[in-house]
Amino acid sequence: MARYTGPANKKSRRLNFSTLENGKDLKRAFAPGQHGQDRRKKLSEYGIQLQEKQKVRYLYGLTEKQFHKVFDKASKMKGTAGENLLILLESRLDNMVYRLGMARTRRGARQIVNHGHILVNGKKTDIPSYTTKVGDVISVKESSLNHPAIIDALEQNLNVPAYLEMDKKSLTGKYVRVPERSELNSEINEQLIVEFYNR
Repeated sequence: MARYTGPANKKSRRLNFSTLENGKDLKRAFAPGQHGQDRRKKLSEYGIQLQEKQKVRYLYGLTEKQFHKVFDKASKMKGTAGENLLILLESRLDNMVYRLGMARTRRGARQIVNHGHILVNGKKTDIPSYTTKVGDVISVKESSLNHPAIIDALEQNLNVPAYLEMDKKSLTGKYVRVPERSELNSEINEQLIVEFYNR
């Protein structure tokens, strides 16, 4: 199935979870569609696990195949599979660009990376799924320093997480350390995703 490119608020309302992480996509407290205000059916255990997986998948903007690949990689790493999954998703280049405040949304960050405006350690990298490593320097290409979307995003003054460093003057950021679980989205229950794939 192709990547979802429709309205973010529809998925957010369906899952009752802000996929934009700002709450603006949850203006209505019920699901979309003409039956959205009807009482929701009680979800089965499988339904709860599936919903949790879909939350994270839409949050990071991945297809099912991509998400499953990341989970497989996370489950082979040392430590907890659920935490490893979230760390791998946070380490994606498009997410890093978003977290550094160079884009207003992850979709916008994905486009900026795709169009070749971003350098990783001085080399042009136009693959949004590229996994950044601790110590990597993420910067904007010299010819793109005046890119309107990047300037607009920086003016929003988004909070840069503690595991990243950002120099707004040179538009350069650094991946300082691996994020701790407490620094990631607290509304996600990654254990349910592990249970979903291990059932």
